[in-house]
Amino acid sequence: LPPVSLRPSTLDQLSFRWVKDGHQFGEELMGNGTLLGAGVKPEDINDYEGHYRCLASNMLGTAMTNTVELIVESESHNNVSKKLRERESLVLECNPPKSSTPPLIHWMDKMMVHIQESGRVVVGLDGNMYYANVVLEDSREDFICNAYYSDARTILPQEKISLRVTPSNDGVSQRKPRLFNKSPHHHTAVLALRGHSLVLECIPSGWPTPSVSWRKKDSRLETTSAREDKFGRWLRFDSLGQEDDGEYECQANNTHGGTAHGFTVTVEAEPYWVETLRACSTPRENLRLHCQVDGIPTPPSPGPRPHPDVDLDPRRSVSQGVFILRDAVLDDTAVLQCEASNKHGSILHNTFIYVSCPQILSSDAVVYTTTEGKDINMQCETFGSPLPHVTWERDGGMSLLTDQRVSLLTDGTLMMSSVESEDSGRYTCSIQHTNISIDAYLTVLNRTMIVSGPQHLRPLRGTDALFNCVFQTDTQLSGPQVIWKKKGNKLQETPNKYIVFLNHTLKVANVQSDDSGEYSCEVITKMDHVHATGFITVVGLCVSQSSSWSPGPGCPRVHRGVQRPQEEAPWREMRRTSGDVSHLELLLQPHSTYRFRVLALNAIGPSPPSQPSPAHSAPPAVPDSNPGNVKSESIDPGTLIITWDEVDKRLHNGPDFRYKVFWREGRMGHWNHDEVDGPPFLVKDTGTYTPFEIKVQAVNSLGGGPEPASAIGHSGEDVPEEAPGDVSVLVVNNTARVSWSAPGRVHGKLLRYQLAQDQPDGGEAARGDGEGEVTVVMVDGNKTSEEVTGLRFYSQYELSVSAFNSKGESPASTPHSFSTQEGAPGMPASMTFESPSETELIVHWTSPERPNGRLEGYVLHYRDEVENSPEKVVLIPDDVNQHYLGSLKPQSHYVFRLMARTAAGMGPPLTGKGHTLLDGVPPSNVSLDAGEQTVNLSWVPSDEHRNHGFTFLYSGKDEGAGWEQSELLNSTQGFYSLTGLQPGTRYRFLIESGGVTLWKDVIETKRPGFATQGWFIGLISAVVLLLLLLLILCFVKRSKGGKYAVKDKEDGQGDSEARPMKDETFGEYSDAEEKRSASQPSLCVASKLGSDDSLAEYGDSVDIQFNEDGSFIGQYSGRHPPPHGNESSGPASPLDPAPPPPIAPAMSTVLNRPS
Repeated sequence: LPPVSLRPSTLDQLSFRWVKDGHQFGEELMGNGTLLGAGVKPEDINDYEGHYRCLASNMLGTAMTNTVELIVESESHNNVSKKLRERESLVLECNPPKSSTPPLIHWMDKMMVHIQESGRVVVGLDGNMYYANVVLEDSREDFICNAYYSDARTILPQEKISLRVTPSNDGVSQRKPRLFNKSPHHHTAVLALRGHSLVLECIPSGWPTPSVSWRKKDSRLETTSAREDKFGRWLRFDSLGQEDDGEYECQANNTHGGTAHGFTVTVEAEPYWVETLRACSTPRENLRLHCQVDGIPTPPSPGPRPHPDVDLDPRRSVSQGVFILRDAVLDDTAVLQCEASNKHGSILHNTFIYVSCPQILSSDAVVYTTTEGKDINMQCETFGSPLPHVTWERDGGMSLLTDQRVSLLTDGTLMMSSVESEDSGRYTCSIQHTNISIDAYLTVLNRTMIVSGPQHLRPLRGTDALFNCVFQTDTQLSGPQVIWKKKGNKLQETPNKYIVFLNHTLKVANVQSDDSGEYSCEVITKMDHVHATGFITVVGLCVSQSSSWSPGPGCPRVHRGVQRPQEEAPWREMRRTSGDVSHLELLLQPHSTYRFRVLALNAIGPSPPSQPSPAHSAPPAVPDSNPGNVKSESIDPGTLIITWDEVDKRLHNGPDFRYKVFWREGRMGHWNHDEVDGPPFLVKDTGTYTPFEIKVQAVNSLGGGPEPASAIGHSGEDVPEEAPGDVSVLVVNNTARVSWSAPGRVHGKLLRYQLAQDQPDGGEAARGDGEGEVTVVMVDGNKTSEEVTGLRFYSQYELSVSAFNSKGESPASTPHSFSTQEGAPGMPASMTFESPSETELIVHWTSPERPNGRLEGYVLHYRDEVENSPEKVVLIPDDVNQHYLGSLKPQSHYVFRLMARTAAGMGPPLTGKGHTLLDGVPPSNVSLDAGEQTVNLSWVPSDEHRNHGFTFLYSGKDEGAGWEQSELLNSTQGFYSLTGLQPGTRYRFLIESGGVTLWKDVIETKRPGFATQGWFIGLISAVVLLLLLLLILCFVKRSKGGKYAVKDKEDGQGDSEARPMKDETFGEYSDAEEKRSASQPSLCVASKLGSDDSLAEYGDSVDIQFNEDGSFIGQYSGRHPPPHGNESSGPASPLDPAPPPPIAPAMSTVLNRPS
């Protein structure tokens, strides 16, 4: 017997007992309720038939399952032979063993190939196969009925049936339809259940093969959920509703007559839940449990009740399906069942009453931290039924609900918006009428602010630009991060382009045009972030060329042109003649002026030309040609636009040249004409797409040119008014032949047709993919039929046809619905394998992307990869996407072929290879990564092999070095670090198994860096000491320089302050200013930037000033006003160069030290 399992919701000290046909069956089970039928003798199997139910109990109550029926059937082994004459009807019977779940019937041959069904051959609801008429090709020896029981995963084949069809010589060519198992003059009453499926069946016999149609007598069939199946022999209801109740009739017809049969469908319902039980209660609370059930017929009013083992007390009552518990206490925690039944069945629901004290689930003393202006949520989640009422208070008992910024959510959460610093403090959440509470602490920090952000700069090309980013953060927020971005992308610091100083100022060096754009400074803390934006607009000199000029950024627009003198028309050779001719007659263009000159030619070459003759003017004449390419280019309806190619001015042949335009409707009637200077020519009130005969003649003051040729033009088009009609579709497999008739009022030239086919999202499209795809096919306007290929099998389509002219699209024709036939499915989308053990394999797959019909299941072929091994076949239902295979060979490979199948046949196979779990092996592909004293080994563990222990050998590369062995590793580790190695040494590694080297490699550990070497540290120390001595010597010399009279020095050289600066710049100087003074020279390099004599006199008493680049200003404190021009903090310019980075703190301290 198969095991019958029970899996309860909790295993806490559970006991199980089984009841068979209302009586105790077997002993009480502990911990596991599975009932096994092992050891049952075949002769005793019938004793186990009956109805079973399991009861599970623990200290809180008892729950029970629905009943399970066990049916025992015997097998039959009798072969059957049938002999019929051609065109007779036939029934091949299939009588599988009965089961609570009806089996799926598959008629196949001995090769496991399905017998093809059609309108002539159909498998009925009873599993029998019905032939409306037999033909000679139906003869075969191996009709086999296979019954597949999905719950038991078992296929039971019936005995083989052989059929022999003999030719018919009685001359009967036609037989009137008759219905198998149906009387034409009686109704069949069908009782069906709501939500279940139902199939009404009409299978006719007769020749030619009859067709079947269905109708609902009391309403339209489309209003029900019914759909036809099995080539019209079935009317299927997938999920019955009350609207499906009524009278149905099937009609079978062929050329010899017809028959009909009626069905009366009555839809009732087994009990179903309107509202299921659920309860959670708190002490001293009244509890009401509603157990609402409905059905047809209506079941008696049930009520929740404890198990019979528990006595009812006065506080419990059951009335009209309602269970009432008054003044609940903790001991009332229990399991209740609600059971209802009518003649169609019963339903049972277990529920658990849990009585508990209210409690707060959120943690106590939680600290919430935020910044000013943000919102904060403080949690206070509670548990209880009904939901406990929560209150929040501020420290000191102050209520919070009067604050408009505070909201209390239904789950107890306190939400406060736009918090301020004053909101910091302790908050208490408590449950009313209890002493249960928790505290929450709120800390509000100052928000981060950018005090001075980047500005809009306009630096000169080639100079530097500086962006400031000065900000303030709360003192409790440590380590703010400052990020500079350009056009939203993070800037990477580079030593020669983007430099960020310690005060977060950004320097953009050597700006060019591509540096223009938006720059932003973003300050990020762990609580908030802010940003400010600035811009760079690079300005520079304009660049222009001789023939054209393109303005650069920031430059004014300049216009410049190059003039060329106008040249006469080039000389053109008109005629050549012999040397003895002294005059010629030339054909000249009328109304043109000419000059002539003559050249002599011999074998050597041409002579210089003669002097040009006086100008000669040819007399005018009528035009000798008319304009070409006369046509209509009408746009709007009601107008005719005539265009042509204009005549070259040299061919006008006279003054007052014009065009004479002629037009008339059709090819008959009076010509209309008008004269214009040039195209186009507009004619109004011409109707919509009316044909006109048109022509254009060239005329001047002397008359008109030759008679022009006429052309046909049309007035403007309008949108088509009528749709194509008589749309019909003929479907063959997945190809549709569409035909239609041309529309009447096109209002223009019919250019093309558009066929729009749509798969709507519903109705019959549910059989296919249901994707709602719309496909458009364009067809030439001269055609009225088209073949549409590549349609999806088993899909519903709607097709409409519309016409196009140059103005647009006509209305679409009435949508024409059609369906494609069912086809063989595509191959399954994927197939994977899982091996739980050495002898087991689980095959997983996904359904085909294109089922092309209703999947009836899968066929799995598999065999051992060993050559000539037998192949096994498994039939699998369509709702299963995996298959378990046991008792396989250990460590063996298998070849699989998986095919999906529909009623139209099998699809292409998906092939794959799988294997049972293999023995573990050491890894053979290992990666090495070396440090100074370590080597890391990594590999990818195989999921196809078992765990395996292994070691590896390693040895130094030196000659004579021995091999060392690692500790025992597991193949599933994937990583191991070998330590204690020598830096800068080459090591060999290998892994062996069974005397075979699986992997080997060589790697060298890293050498130590030079920064840690003793010689390098000593060198750096010596350099630092030497620099320190030089600095001390420099400032000693500066403080003890030569003394002299400043007054004499100023009289000799004049007041340098009184000399004006040219253009207020520092750009000019003389060699005399660079000469050394008579005082003792200084050893300090920085002293060159100031005056030696000023240093000698004021060095002991006056603080030295520096400009932004670190040099001495050269002005004496308190004697002269500070200089202007270099004190601006604005953007750099040619007169105010950008300052270099700030002086290092150590150097600044030395230079500012008093002497």
